[in-house]
Amino acid sequence: MTDNRIIKQQGIRTIITMITLLTIIVAAVAAFGHGGKHTGAFTHLQALQKAAQLYDKLIDNGKLDQSWENGLEKVTISNRQKNNKEEVVVVFHRLEGDPRAVYIFFNADGKYAGSNFTGE
Repeated sequence: MTDNRIIKQQGIRTIITMITLLTIIVAAVAAFGHGGKHTGAFTHLQALQKAAQLYDKLIDNGKLDQSWENGLEKVTISNRQKNNKEEVVVVFHRLEGDPRAVYIFFNADGKYAGSNFTGE
């Protein structure tokens, strides 16, 4: 076989391999994309979604000034125990200004439990 023919065959094999891998990835996404069974636990993703909506409302209503939107540095999510109950804490950190963070709390069921600038 000529070199060109070998190169073409290798190119076809590469394309077939890529199509096969793409098909497997698409099938996996379709199969697992709907998520697992919901256990009823309030997840960090759900906490982030709820906190982001509340955060936007606080900015829109003027309770947080515009620097909280324009100067947002990072968001952290954690669990903590308070009064023998589990809470999910979502913290929005900004680059500068005082206070540097706003804390939004949810109970284990996902109900809003409060917010403040101290984390207490």
